[in-house]
Amino acid sequence: MPKLDFIKKVLVIGSGPIVIGQAAEFDYAGTQACRSLKEEGVSVVLINSNPATIMTDKDIADMVYIEPLTSDMVKKVILKEKPDSILPTLGGQAALNIAMELDESGFLAKNNVALIGTTAATIKKAEDRLEFKRTMEKIGEPCAASEVVNTVEDAVKFTNTIGYPQRKVT
Repeated sequence: MPKLDFIKKVLVIGSGPIVIGQAAEFDYAGTQACRSLKEEGVSVVLINSNPATIMTDKDIADMVYIEPLTSDMVKKVILKEKPDSILPTLGGQAALNIAMELDESGFLAKNNVALIGTTAATIKKAEDRLEFKRTMEKIGEPCAASEVVNTVEDAVKFTNTIGYPQRKVT
């Protein structure tokens, strides 16, 4: 991807709490992204709720906020720091949810903050199970049999059409 010249200051949203065996890849990826951005001369602002990550080391970003990962807190950081872009794709589900909320509410557009690393449409397509299934079918990729249901009865009805996995007895 070519360097986007308008990007001077990026807000990176971290992944929040990490437990042993879970989400450490977000900390690593986020740390590498911050280092790469700084190497390119981009100012990096980081928000993460977990002080016990490598990502929140003072040398990883130009400004580090150890705050709750909520849309309200991210808004406060954006209003204070005035980044021109936000990078949520390295913070897992929490970061994606916050970015989508800020985008859908119009907050990012109102404050001239670009969503980088992906688009809101792509996040929606990946997050919405039915939309994801339709996309995979459209491009001919195999998918597990699935259906969106709203009641237990509909779920049982669907499982009766595809069958339950058979267990082999040895």
